Amino acid sequence: MENALTVTWIDHGHDHKAELDPMFPNGMNIDASFSSPHACAVDLPYPAQRCGLYVVNCTICGIRVGCTTAGRPDDPKSIKIACLPMASA
Repeated sequence: MENALTVTWIDHGHDHKAELDPMFPNGMNIDASFSSPHACAVDLPYPAQRCGLYVVNCTICGIRVGCTTAGRPDDPKSIKIACLPMASA
């Protein structure tokens, strides 16, 4: 199945001011699936250009999440999210 997640980056237009997290010198993989059996994952452009926000949207279930960036080595490089439960008719 083709990945239903789309990624848009919103540029906040400035560089980071805080120090990077030394625990993630090669980026981090975000798991926001809460162990759901219905989840999708997508690679994120890594590292981001500077401070901003990735908006990840599912074209099937409609869930939309945001993930911040700082343009540093500890930026997220992938995200896994749980599917939004489908409303019954």
